[in-house]
Amino acid sequence: MRNRKWLVHTCRLLIGLVIASNLLAAITFMLHPELYMGGFELSGVPGKAAVAGFGILFLMWQVPYFFALADPLEYTISLISAVIMQAIGVVGESVLKSTIPNQHVVLRSGVNRFIVFDAAGLALLVAAWLIVYRVRLTELGVRHV
Repeated sequence: MRNRKWLVHTCRLLIGLVIASNLLAAITFMLHPELYMGGFELSGVPGKAAVAGFGILFLMWQVPYFFALADPLEYTISLISAVIMQAIGVVGESVLKSTIPNQHVVLRSGVNRFIVFDAAGLALLVAAWLIVYRVRLTELGVRHV
């Protein structure tokens, strides 16, 4: 089925965009933590270690995304896991921002960037999941969904 191949490649593109942006953030945080310490109101060796640690976390969180990228139909559970992880990020960061006093403008702004970043990733991953869902329904013979 030719349409199926195109849809799978579209899913891979959407997932790949999220992976690429997440990996860029991870690597940059790990290699150049000093560039981001101020945004977290951190400084010195502890600040560098904390930001580099964020980068390591970003990197390890990508594992299910790679399985979803390899074959979104075969590893649909990995795609669903990625969607859930991304949603937890958006909700958690939103709650976190609500706990930061308004006078911490720089910190709130940094958290806001994470919210926007993760929300964009969530939108791409949900779009990929919806495509997978539609392909699966079509393969089951369900029409008009």
